[in-house]
Amino acid sequence: MTRSLAIVGGGVGGLVTALLLSKDQNYDITIYEQKDHFGGRLQFVEHEGYKVDEGPTIVLLPEMLLSILEEGGITREEIPLVACDPLYSVDYTNGEQMLKFRDIEKQKQEIERLYPGDGEGFERFIQDMKWRFHMGQQHFLEQQFVKKRQFFTPKNIQMLVKLRAYQHVKKMMKSYFKSEQLQNTYALQTLYIGGHPAESPALYSLVSYSEHEHGIWYLKGGYASLVDILIGKLKERGVTLKTGSTVEHVGVRNRHCDGIVVNGDWKAFDDIVLNGDFPIMDELLPKEKKLNRSYTPSSGCFLVYMGLDRNYDQPSIHKFIMSDNFDQHMADVFQHKKLPEDPSIYTFHPSLVDDSLAPEGKGVLYTLVPVPSGEELDWENHRESFTEMVLDHLEARGYPGLRDHIEWIKIKTPKESMREGLFGGGSFGIAPTLFQSGVFRPQLKPYEVDNVYAVGASIHPGGGVPIVMQGAKLLSNYLKDHHMVYYNVSEVVEG
Repeated sequence: MTRSLAIVGGGVGGLVTALLLSKDQNYDITIYEQKDHFGGRLQFVEHEGYKVDEGPTIVLLPEMLLSILEEGGITREEIPLVACDPLYSVDYTNGEQMLKFRDIEKQKQEIERLYPGDGEGFERFIQDMKWRFHMGQQHFLEQQFVKKRQFFTPKNIQMLVKLRAYQHVKKMMKSYFKSEQLQNTYALQTLYIGGHPAESPALYSLVSYSEHEHGIWYLKGGYASLVDILIGKLKERGVTLKTGSTVEHVGVRNRHCDGIVVNGDWKAFDDIVLNGDFPIMDELLPKEKKLNRSYTPSSGCFLVYMGLDRNYDQPSIHKFIMSDNFDQHMADVFQHKKLPEDPSIYTFHPSLVDDSLAPEGKGVLYTLVPVPSGEELDWENHRESFTEMVLDHLEARGYPGLRDHIEWIKIKTPKESMREGLFGGGSFGIAPTLFQSGVFRPQLKPYEVDNVYAVGASIHPGGGVPIVMQGAKLLSNYLKDHHMVYYNVSEVVEG
């Protein structure tokens, strides 16, 4: 006996949930996507032979990503990952450049070259983070907190103290590195999930450790090519995929959902999974069932996509161009809600290793600047001037004559992200603050409704493609365990 399951939203969380559940014959799955394409944040920007990822670029935690896909029936050979070596370069305003290596000894030598005496602190950082990563993965990434009271035990509180959950990432880095430049270099990784280094719990310092432990990878063809692989497998299994389908309401009576309203029509389902940005998905529930909780969005992104008539020589496809005052940039983004006058910039130049992204002899360049989310900024008036300032910075810091080599350019601001359904225009779901992390984050079963579930960047365990996929795994396991009782009872009744 099968159960009908509707997934509202076709982002990577919903697609992987469907992938894992469709291996069984117990679910009749339909995915409803409002747009004309699936993938959520995983999309390409394309123009006349140029193609570049619109959202995520850096592939972290490859083993987590590959093992979950493998569990869903996609072989590792179907996911062509290329190791980045060096991982990336970090360019400072004094003209120095630090290379980030996966290899611990090479990294220590690089740190000692630029910051004599800080190599010892780096060794301590690696030693401490090794056991903290194992503990954090076991107690946070691999656990769901639907029953929150089970988390607050003396043992777990002791574990949080060991992980220094009371500290923020930047403060923790100060305990390892004397150089403020180096502190920032090992704290900036909170920006991968839209968090302020001086506000994100120290648990997120494990991201910078993970770069050394697991490496940084590039998915050949672009990260968004993963979407076609997922869609192909779901079609093979008979999953129903519907685009242009706006879910307008989730019907709930007492503690049970009977179905959803899609494009004005009622559709009955046994189970519902919400996969949009959760604070926005919350609006689909009846007023009395909403969580009525306020959330802080992650940082926004100012994105510049370019098609170039050349490629620039650089050590890695990933580069961080640091500002003279990184802390001021972060304060502008997260506290003052204004555009930075001296921004730090991330660039992604994948055509250096992948000639499928541009016409022969040409290249693509992706540029990201952390900016405030929300509606405080008037992007109509700032868009052009901020673009010119970013291009000025790029030409001065590694991309000489860039304007002369641009054949195509596209700009994206948090205003467009908000229109596309990202909460507050934040690019990474809700912010990874202390009270929006772990047990305090919305969970896979967020409501007191017995058959409405959630997955995605704003749901525990959080943002980033592999972590969202881990959330999909937690959800699929929960549904299988929960419904195993149902199937066993049904067999007894039918027998």
